[in-house]
Amino acid sequence: MQPSSLAKFCISHRVCHRLCHCLETLEMMDWIPTVFIVFKAVVLSTGMFFAIKWHYDQGRKGKGKEKPSAVLRAGAKVAAVFLLVLVVLLLLTFNFGRMLGLDLTLP
Repeated sequence: MQPSSLAKFCISHRVCHRLCHCLETLEMMDWIPTVFIVFKAVVLSTGMFFAIKWHYDQGRKGKGKEKPSAVLRAGAKVAAVFLLVLVVLLLLTFNFGRMLGLDLTLP
């Protein structure tokens, strides 16, 4: 190879290598929202479980005015309302993103 063709080969090789690296990064970036959403759901569910458990335990320590079934029913209502609000917020967010022209298809 001549020196000029060797230089062209090296430059094109570097460009190709950078392009492949950018594509790999983009493929990895596609999974970040999925991982964050799963992490958020796990953290919120865990927090909700311990909040309900704490209130249940406080009710048992107290005067015992409320029945355990009433506390569990109230906790289930709160959890249902929370999940309903979460689903509505998720749908509103996706619709707003689509309205802005974002591609929100999952990989």
